[in-house]
Amino acid sequence: MKKAVSISIGSSKRNKAVEVTLLGEKVSIERIGTDGDMELAAKKFQELDGTVDAFGVGGGDLSMQVDDRKYEFHSVKPMVRFIKKTPVVDGSGLRNTLEKKAAPFILDKLGDYINKMGKTALIMTGSDRWGLTSSFLDAGFKCTFGDMLFSLEMPFPLHTAKQIKVLSALLMPIALRLPFHWIYPTGEKQEQRKPKYPQYFKAVTVVAGDCHYIKRFMPDDMNGKIVVTNTTTPEDVALFKKCGVKYLVTTTPVLEGRSFGTNMMEAALVAISGKNRPLTWDEYSEMLAKLGFEPQLQELN
Repeated sequence: MKKAVSISIGSSKRNKAVEVTLLGEKVSIERIGTDGDMELAAKKFQELDGTVDAFGVGGGDLSMQVDDRKYEFHSVKPMVRFIKKTPVVDGSGLRNTLEKKAAPFILDKLGDYINKMGKTALIMTGSDRWGLTSSFLDAGFKCTFGDMLFSLEMPFPLHTAKQIKVLSALLMPIALRLPFHWIYPTGEKQEQRKPKYPQYFKAVTVVAGDCHYIKRFMPDDMNGKIVVTNTTTPEDVALFKKCGVKYLVTTTPVLEGRSFGTNMMEAALVAISGKNRPLTWDEYSEMLAKLGFEPQLQELN
């Protein structure tokens, strides 16, 4: 049996392990959280290096792809410094392939509802989920991007791909050298609610992006909204339902009640590929086509 392990600086409360069969190959997938302790995560990688088929980096990214330009997360790279043998991925391959299906999927499944409510979307951060960003823009959605609102805590919404690319070119070389917890919630902070800028949530039909960002910043009133995300636990689903979310779309498969992160699913694909290296975007796309992976829809209210 193949084994893929995601070691995350997120909360250990979200740990989960399941066994699945992908393309005829059994694979054990396991998520291990270190509650924000990056050094503990580094030691976990060192402990398991060479004993598993693929690693996923959870709760943080090694790099960020904005269109055709790549930016390195210098503050996260020390977490994987001990890895010598096992291939390691951070989910960026699936964010730029699988997540491109999100907008066409919801238009196919919920087109009438979207036409009634408005073809509008709030993408929590457009720069680090370029597949999601391009998916909604290409599908003709009127988009608001919260990169400055939620990551940099500056009251300036973005609305175009050009604005995201300019912002990234100007700020990312500096921002990605800052301590990671300054720009993204880690450990127990992932479970804390801090509603912010409710007007931008209220103004759209779809809220899409990182589950921790959505939960942390969304208002209590999400009545009628469509949420597009992943890494959802049953508790997350219950919270979305309580806040009035009408439809939940997960971009990664739900396995035993849990939608794992892109890094975990990407590691699983690397494990069953037998290539002992991260795959190319074309290779991910080919495997996804064979698996028939597509977003999954739940009606909550």
